[in-house]
Amino acid sequence: MEILAVILAVFYLLLAIRQNILCWLCAAISTSIYVFLFMEAKLYMESLLNVFYLLMAIYGWYSWSGKKGYVTGLNISVWTFKTHIFASVVIILLSISSGYILSIYSDAIYPYLDSMTTYFSIWATYLIARKVLENWWYWLVIDLFSMAIYWSRDLEATALLFAAYIVLIPFGMVAWKRSYKEQMI
Repeated sequence: MEILAVILAVFYLLLAIRQNILCWLCAAISTSIYVFLFMEAKLYMESLLNVFYLLMAIYGWYSWSGKKGYVTGLNISVWTFKTHIFASVVIILLSISSGYILSIYSDAIYPYLDSMTTYFSIWATYLIARKVLENWWYWLVIDLFSMAIYWSRDLEATALLFAAYIVLIPFGMVAWKRSYKEQMI
């Protein structure tokens, strides 16, 4: 099942790059599989994160299908350092709280790290949806930690998928930075 989830995640990326609406179908199936894989691996926050990704896939399908109310033409933006510091502090506090709860009331593996990568992933996903340039820096750190977590839980194919994401991040940074500069002209 993990291999299928990884293959669908790769198809999601390739189709998203081409702006093909079928990317959202691949994302929905992949994340649905990951919900169960992460539950089995006792990575409960990662499982919950994939529920969020599933909801985002539904939203993405709806948005890309051109339904009324979808905002088009969103430009890339840069948010203040103060905004990122504030968000990071809130995320760290949430992570400590849920990590503590998970460590007391569950058999979660890496409850604090799992919580932190989950909350930062939700934030980074929001930044992507808003086309905030700094999202790439969050994903770089998130993917590095996630790759290590997945590898340690015998989810090697998923760890390799995240290694590929790490390789692709600089390309995303450069492309988005170029678009940001072009829209400023």
